[in-house]
Amino acid sequence: MAGRVPQHRVRVVTTAHHWESLTFLHWSYPIDVVARLLPAGLQVDAFQGLAWIGLTPFVMGYARVGLGPAPPGWRGFPETNVRTYVRGPDGRDGLWFFSLDCTPASFVLALRAAGLPYFRAQMSVDRAGESIDYRMRRLGRDAPASRVRISPGAVLEDGERAGLVDFLTGRWGAYARRAGHLWYVPVAHEPWPLRQATLDELDDELVAAAGLPVPDARPLVHFSPGVRARVGMPRPCPPANG
Repeated sequence: MAGRVPQHRVRVVTTAHHWESLTFLHWSYPIDVVARLLPAGLQVDAFQGLAWIGLTPFVMGYARVGLGPAPPGWRGFPETNVRTYVRGPDGRDGLWFFSLDCTPASFVLALRAAGLPYFRAQMSVDRAGESIDYRMRRLGRDAPASRVRISPGAVLEDGERAGLVDFLTGRWGAYARRAGHLWYVPVAHEPWPLRQATLDELDDELVAAAGLPVPDARPLVHFSPGVRARVGMPRPCPPANG
C-alpha cells in the first residue's frame, strides 16, 4: 500500500534508475473528472474524497537495463511526467501516467514499447542559487510546453509527511496498458528524502494536454534530491470482473 517504505521487494531488476532533483506538484480534482480518463480495470485511489494529479519534473541521473551499464544517451537527461493515483482490479494501489516526456529518442521508443506513454521533448534543468528551473516543450506542431521554477526549503519532519504527503509520494508500482491488457510494474527504492519548496513560477500545458481542466489553485509543492530505484518484472493484471 502507499506509504514511506516499499510494500514489496524487487528481486528481478528489469531497469535501475537514479531519479535526481525531483519536484512534486499536486492538485486535487473531483473523482469523476479523473475517473473518466482511466482505462477499464483502474479506479481512482482517492484521499479524503478527492483525486490527485501530479506534475513531476526531474533529472534521470541514469537508466540501466538490468544490472548492466546505462546505454548510450541514458544518463543525465530531464524528464517530466503527469500522473494520478489508482487502484487496479485486485485493489493494489499504484500510479497511472497520462504522459512522460524526455529527450533521448531510444529511451522513448523502448518505454513506449513497454506500454508507457512517452514523448520526445526539448528539455532543460538549470540552477541559479537555490532556485531550480525546469523547462520543456514536446516535439511537434502545437505541442504542449511546461515551465516550473521552485526554491527548495526545509527538510520535512516525520509529522509533516504523514497522511497526504506519504499517500502522494510513497507509491511502489505503476500500471501500463500494452496489447490491450493491463500490467502492473513493481518499483522499490529508499524512502524519499523530502523538503518543503516554494513555487516561484509555473506555466504548464501538460496537465490540460492530458484531458484535465486547467488547475485553478496553487499546487502542493515538495522537492527531493532523489533516490535510486529498482523496477521489477511487469505482471499481468487479473480481469476487471475477476
